[in-house]
Amino acid sequence: MFAYLLMLVAVLSRLLPHAGWFNFTAVGGALLYFGARRSWREMLAPLAVLMATDYYLTVYAYHYSFRWQGYVTTWAWYLMAMALGQILLRSKTTLVRVASGALLGPTSFFVLSNYAVWVGSGMYPRTMAGLSTCYVAALPFYRNDLLSTAIVAGLAFGIPVLVRRLNAAPKQAELAGK
Repeated sequence: MFAYLLMLVAVLSRLLPHAGWFNFTAVGGALLYFGARRSWREMLAPLAVLMATDYYLTVYAYHYSFRWQGYVTTWAWYLMAMALGQILLRSKTTLVRVASGALLGPTSFFVLSNYAVWVGSGMYPRTMAGLSTCYVAALPFYRNDLLSTAIVAGLAFGIPVLVRRLNAAPKQAELAGK
């Protein structure tokens, strides 16, 4: 249930006005968590909701025409991020694994999405200098995606561990006193 609630928070974090936040959303961390805690069959629901959110933002918030071809890379990455959570964090969740997911998720999105922009948008010349310019222009978004993914994933995976440890401490103290 918590995985679905976290996905709701992720969608809302995209819909709330955050122009100054440059991509500070709960999406990356929520996708990692969802992948780690839910089955492959259940991954279609968050994918569909995020696809609908992309459509809504493009058409109604940004007032652009919607071209689904421009989102294929992003939609594939949504699935990949959930798969990363499934592969990396489902069987064993450790600080190193969560940190790895929080680094690999945003980094893979940064590399894939900016390459797709460079290849398909015409915003940058199709030269190595154009590719470099595309990646440099996206660094503020990458930084905030790293931060937001680390915060959300850290909280989502870390709070249950903290609660378990806090609940276990009085029991251990009681056993030690007997």
